[in-house]
Amino acid sequence: MTAALATYKKENTMSDLQLQPAAAATLEHWHQMVERKDLGELISLLDAKAVFRSPMAHSPYPGAEVVSTILNTVLQVFENFTYHRQLATGDGLNVVLEFSAEVHGRQLKGIDMIRFNEAGKIVEFEVMVRPLSGLQALGQEMGSRLASYLAAAKAKA
Repeated sequence: MTAALATYKKENTMSDLQLQPAAAATLEHWHQMVERKDLGELISLLDAKAVFRSPMAHSPYPGAEVVSTILNTVLQVFENFTYHRQLATGDGLNVVLEFSAEVHGRQLKGIDMIRFNEAGKIVEFEVMVRPLSGLQALGQEMGSRLASYLAAAKAKA
């Protein structure tokens, strides 16, 4: 670990995260927005070429606007959303956030894998979810809200 790494402390963490300072600031902003249930400022945290990797789709969804739309929608879909543990890579530019939530009464657990660039912008946001019943409920609800938008976004890409 280098001296340039910042220690990021958050309640319910396994340990202090050693993140690059810009990544730590972005992650703190992310947590504040999630706590407020308002991702209105998310676009400012995303690199223009950010990608979202969905647990329901083979191909990633590219572009900051698309990533922002997906994450804003999922925050509306999730009920009782809570982060539990956080882990970081040695380079201080990647985090894994373990979470739990419900969708239409179906419980699910998952992880958000977030990769930052040196400027602290999110360049990749990948989500994994289990069990299958929770993933199916999430996929059905997200599809009903975003299917036409995502199809159009992929056609433009």
